[in-house]
Amino acid sequence: MLNRVRDLALSSHPGPTAAVTVLSGLLAASLGYPVARVLVIALAILLGQLSIGFSNDWIDASRDRASGRSDKPVAQGLVTVAMVRRAAVSTAVVALAVSVAFGPRAAVAHAILIASGWAYNAGLKRTPLSVLPFVVSFGILPAVVTLAGQEGVPPAAWAVAVGAVFGVSIHFTNVLPDLADDEATDVRGLPHRLGARMSGLVAFGALVVAAILTLVGPLVAHPGAGVSAAAVIGLVVAVAIALWGARLVVTREPGRLLFRLVILASLVIAIELVLSGTRLAG
Repeated sequence: MLNRVRDLALSSHPGPTAAVTVLSGLLAASLGYPVARVLVIALAILLGQLSIGFSNDWIDASRDRASGRSDKPVAQGLVTVAMVRRAAVSTAVVALAVSVAFGPRAAVAHAILIASGWAYNAGLKRTPLSVLPFVVSFGILPAVVTLAGQEGVPPAAWAVAVGAVFGVSIHFTNVLPDLADDEATDVRGLPHRLGARMSGLVAFGALVVAAILTLVGPLVAHPGAGVSAAAVIGLVVAVAIALWGARLVVTREPGRLLFRLVILASLVIAIELVLSGTRLAG
């Protein structure tokens, strides 16, 4: 039973799931929410991300088997497709039920986020619109957090823009190492059509744009706020990581290192967002 629970957990894409959950909790805490509200927001996001991860392994089960994916428990037969399907549906239902406690606008925003992730898994990943679900999901994430507050205010426009642009970077670097396997199983999203080198450059270019928006956005929304040292340092670090990543894209075959660099840069940008505090709210 313990092994089955472990294998089911591995089918949820635990790395990205944990990263988005922690980011959401930190954003909620930076807005000054009570601890109980922060924890429940994080729980709702966790359940939603689990649902998206489970749906990916459920829908892609046959493709993962054909590609010989040794990192997918469903492809290895360690958990059944039916089990992952039930987990995907049940976690989505519970996630939305928890979100309703924060009001209809927060619930709708979270429903759009989850539906966007499911839409990618269900077929958009095979089209030139493959980047759209990432733009929507990461762009609306700040809205879920701000609307879930006691006052339920919408997010600042710059925060939505940062999330949307960052979603572009995440999508492109996430699929780079799997381009060949994807094409062999009829998956041809936007990165596949642009090619590895161009996709890598787009990904790291988007990172730089996200870092700039994180610095400039609060200044435009609150002209008297000033520029913090942390924001400047964050921009410099993010640009340095992007330049390193762009150099790797040009000089070698795409690998997991590119995705790790994006995750590292995302942590820098996430810290900047958290330090922005109440300025995240519109």
